[in-house]
Amino acid sequence: MNNNSFLFSAKGIYIAAFLSFNTIMYAQKAADISTISEKTLNSILEKNRTYSTQGKVADYIPELGKMDGKAIAFSVVEKNGRVVNVGDVHKKFTMQSISKIIALMIAVNEKGESGVFDKMGYFGTDKPFNHFSNLETTGKPLNPMMNAGAILTTSLISGEGEKPFLKILEMVRYITKDQTIDYSKSVYESEKSTGHRNRGMFYLMKNNGLISGNEDQLDNYFKQCSIELTAEDLAKIGYFFANQCVRFDGDAKYKNEEVAKLVESQMLIAGMYEFSGEYARTVGLPSKSGVGGGITVSVPGRMGIGVFSPALDQHGNSSAGYHMILDLVKQYGLSLF
Repeated sequence: MNNNSFLFSAKGIYIAAFLSFNTIMYAQKAADISTISEKTLNSILEKNRTYSTQGKVADYIPELGKMDGKAIAFSVVEKNGRVVNVGDVHKKFTMQSISKIIALMIAVNEKGESGVFDKMGYFGTDKPFNHFSNLETTGKPLNPMMNAGAILTTSLISGEGEKPFLKILEMVRYITKDQTIDYSKSVYESEKSTGHRNRGMFYLMKNNGLISGNEDQLDNYFKQCSIELTAEDLAKIGYFFANQCVRFDGDAKYKNEEVAKLVESQMLIAGMYEFSGEYARTVGLPSKSGVGGGITVSVPGRMGIGVFSPALDQHGNSSAGYHMILDLVKQYGLSLF
């Protein structure tokens, strides 16, 4: 054996050993998840409950302003489908922007990735969720996680009238395995009557030729934001995308590794709006927040996390929710980085 062959062989052995070591370390790390219990989550919840007093319940949509700012819940769904819940786990709240990841999945399944992203970008942003961003310059939304991109995404789902909304609702019911989930008529009416900024985005995109329909399409967006669910439901949604669009009970009807990667990547770079960059540094997991106080989190290949606390920070994300996620991530080494 010459020197080059020896070096190549030695390098191969080293790489194999390195990969084997990392696999063992990952398995050990994943095994730690099984120790998550109600006691674990409750300890984290109680430690961070005070953050709910430092945030502010969204009141620019009047119905949302009626939420109990002290409500708080924490849920985890593991690889084996085991659910761990603490706090106000039966308290329902509206999905708001979390519905955007469901709409994105459906639109991409129907139109293909290029059929959606030819009309918008993959970009992150340093602007709030309802910013017009570059609609007046390039004419296209920055990404499907900001309101403009999400309104466009929903308009791309096929079907007349409220059919696109019903597809989103049915997908939420499927992922959570709960056919009783519905939308709040009062929140929908409140969003519709005050959603002038969203209406402006809709007509700008219509003027730019990205949207061809009427305000029924915008109504579908208001309705999807008004879908009501629980922290456990959010954990199941997080689990779904973390596991290649396979449901928590193993149902693989919609299994699609590429769609899951697409949705998770958008969650990672834009799911927490202008806080997404800092969130990626501190939490390091694909997540999507909503101004209803919920956050869904995907731990790729491993678990889903759902939190709820309606008191929001300056970015429009749940204040207590963020800190609960951060503590769990640190305690169990869940960050991707």
